[in-house]
Amino acid sequence: MRDLTTVTAFVTFFAVIGPQKVLIAFARLSRTRTIGQMRRLTMVSSLLAAAVGILMAYSAEFLTTFFHVSTQSLQLAGGVIFFIYAVALVMGIHLGEGEEEDEESLHPMFEGVRELLLPYIVSPLAVTAELLGSLDENTWGWRTTVAGMYVLVIVIDCACVLLLAPLLQRTHGTVLEVLSRLLGLLLAAVGVEVFLSGLESLGVHLSNPHY
Repeated sequence: MRDLTTVTAFVTFFAVIGPQKVLIAFARLSRTRTIGQMRRLTMVSSLLAAAVGILMAYSAEFLTTFFHVSTQSLQLAGGVIFFIYAVALVMGIHLGEGEEEDEESLHPMFEGVRELLLPYIVSPLAVTAELLGSLDENTWGWRTTVAGMYVLVIVIDCACVLLLAPLLQRTHGTVLEVLSRLLGLLLAAVGVEVFLSGLESLGVHLSNPHY
């Protein structure tokens, strides 16, 4: 995560929280909501995600100093959490979903925001990437760049969901489940890569054979 540029920061955020990841989460929610409800949910959740991203970008140094958190521990923790979330997807377990009686008592907006907390609003790997990216340079200008690239990806996500809302609503549940499990496999690999990066930062030698 060191020596980031504006382009690599954008690519990093796009990889961990881009449309290829969030569209599946929104498609699952669209099966029980109208187009209007989905668009309102998209706007609210995107604003929350952008707010969290901006907060993390500007408070990264304070948070890591206050909690005595190192770069390596961020990588290890982020990799483990993301790996757990990805494995749950592969197993068909959707973290963040509550019991049926609880869901029925919630407003559709609150229920949707709750289910999007982990995969979209406070994505562990995205937050980890942003904290590490913000710490790459100790300047306000760079933190603004990191925050801007993060928000840009959120805007792209929001636009994709708004444009594809009718299509997402017609997507069959079986297709969503297959795509979700495939995505989980790929995301698990990303989580492992982040974890291994943390180990390498600690000085653990990892062989990298070439085939």
